Amino acid sequence: MDEDFDIPVADEMNDEFMDDIEAPVTLKVGEEKEIGNQGLKKKLLKEGEGWDTPESGDEVEVHYTGTLLDGTQFDSSRDRGTPFKFTLGQGQVIKGWDLGIKTMKKGENALFTIPADLAYGEAGSPPTIPPSATLQFDVQLLSWVSVKDICKDGGIFKKIVKEGEKWENPKDLDEVLVNYEVQLEDGTVVAKSDGVEFKVEDGHFCPALAKAVKTMKKGEKVILTVKPEYGFGEKGKPEGSIPANATLQITLELLSWKVVTNVTDDKKVIKKILKEGEGYERPNEGAVVQVKLIGKLQDGTVFIKKGHDDSEPFEFKADEEQVIDGLDKAVMTMKKGEVALLTIAPEYAFGSTDSKQELAVVPPNSSVTYEIELVSFVKDKESWDMTTTQEKIEAAGKKKEEGNAFFKAGKYLKAVKRYEKAAKFIEYDTNFEEDEKKQAKALKITCNLNNAACQLKLKDYKQAEKLCTKVLELESTNVKALYRRAQAYINVADLDLAEIDVKKALEIDPNNKDVKHEYKLLKEKIKEYNKKDAKFYGNMFAKMTKPSSNKAAGTKEAEEPMSIDSKA
Repeated sequence: MDEDFDIPVADEMNDEFMDDIEAPVTLKVGEEKEIGNQGLKKKLLKEGEGWDTPESGDEVEVHYTGTLLDGTQFDSSRDRGTPFKFTLGQGQVIKGWDLGIKTMKKGENALFTIPADLAYGEAGSPPTIPPSATLQFDVQLLSWVSVKDICKDGGIFKKIVKEGEKWENPKDLDEVLVNYEVQLEDGTVVAKSDGVEFKVEDGHFCPALAKAVKTMKKGEKVILTVKPEYGFGEKGKPEGSIPANATLQITLELLSWKVVTNVTDDKKVIKKILKEGEGYERPNEGAVVQVKLIGKLQDGTVFIKKGHDDSEPFEFKADEEQVIDGLDKAVMTMKKGEVALLTIAPEYAFGSTDSKQELAVVPPNSSVTYEIELVSFVKDKESWDMTTTQEKIEAAGKKKEEGNAFFKAGKYLKAVKRYEKAAKFIEYDTNFEEDEKKQAKALKITCNLNNAACQLKLKDYKQAEKLCTKVLELESTNVKALYRRAQAYINVADLDLAEIDVKKALEIDPNNKDVKHEYKLLKEKIKEYNKKDAKFYGNMFAKMTKPSSNKAAGTKEAEEPMSIDSKA
């Protein structure tokens, strides 16, 4: 066979065909379909493995046999005994191959019928392929190496030479451990390093490394082709023997990484995982946790050590203020057996006063670190874990009391969590006895009312309004619910709705001092708004000819809502 056909190359590449086909094309063995709209047909001869198909840029390896429609064979890699390799979607082969092979799975065998427009065209390839010839190729996709344009601008191409584990990729905050070797295009090694650790967002060596590791899995090994803009640019790196405008080839292996996360939204409690935990379960609020921990100041001074040197693990209840806030929040993100390093800012540690600890005094405004291992935990019961209705009612009452304690201490977010959990315990009462339903109703009213009081303090007026509405659906004459909902309406300037609630509350309880005082404030506010409206409309036309400046009148803060309920 003539060597011309060792590689079935097209004369030129036409990109307009390349997005014509969606992969994979679903076929049964023996079935034939037209794929795309250019006349290309595919008949499945043997199923492939899995679901993945190669993409443009991947380096594929195939065996093939090419024939004319009359059965005349003109080329075969099988006869040569050597698989054929090429880069998919780069115009290295005829268009029909670029389109068809990207619909195949690993190990798949298919027969492609390729019209002349997607093969050698009107000219053919004399003397073996006549002009305007339709061709058939029996192709088996043996394997492929994934090659990705990871920045989508041609700046960094990544070829995977060893697959990684699992699905996760490092993030900006994570600390990665890598091996790498850097070569110039002529093969000269200009840098090599084993066991280098760096924070992804800080980068290392050149910009390409940080960008590449964010696309890699643990244990993955790749070869990067790095253009100058992601290497050392126009200046190069003279001290490293890297010339200006050098394209680099970097062999990079991601050995492992430590996951680093912000436990709090304000980034003042940071957790770095030193050892992965087991399973998926994590402690919830109220869980009893056992930990080993070592607390240190920034200078390395150890101020607390628990659970080490054959001592029993330190036990506490999560989210119950038995430890500093940062430790509380972090432990609820951990799995059993996990070891982590916590960095905690003063706001979530010991604050602005000094604190005498087990082994040393923590000075005011100190950031601290803890190395902590979550040895075990027992989650606080959720409603679905409870077997009797009375158990749910008792648990709701307990959480309500905890919420009341936090409210009185001014810790409204913690109080909200308790009231919400209490309400969930008794949310569904269809199986309750009549007496239990009455108890549950009273608890629901109390928890939602107290939660609404918290939301007013937290200035979440929409949530306060929703909670009061829930109460009024259970008890339409509840004065506290009307009063607090009126306050919520006032704060979002729904004065008409506020007036309706206040008037209804006064109809029910004409002598209620809190409501009467609120009505007085509301009438002043309505009067104030009416004055503003009159002034605005009175000056509307004047403003068109004469500029004016009016400062919006200040609004008084809402009065303290009625005290929270401790009954029920």
